[in-house]
Amino acid sequence: MADIAQAPYGAPFRARWYHRIPVLGAFARDLDRDFEGNVWYLLLTLVSLAGIAVLQFGLPALGLIALAFVPVMFAILIILTLG
Repeated sequence: MADIAQAPYGAPFRARWYHRIPVLGAFARDLDRDFEGNVWYLLLTLVSLAGIAVLQFGLPALGLIALAFVPVMFAILIILTLG
């Protein structure tokens, strides 16, 4: 309980507003502590949630996931064209 009340690495808690989000806040705190060890856990969780959404809702969930990745793909294409 004291871990949530303390700001990680000396930053003010207001600056880390995403630590207050119920489910994602735990991931954010873990990534602040140990990025290399927990980034694969976070990616596996996101892929699992995407798979569950597709199994539960079908093609609309797959379409929304693809729509969410459009800005990511634009950024990747821009980075590739810049060299």
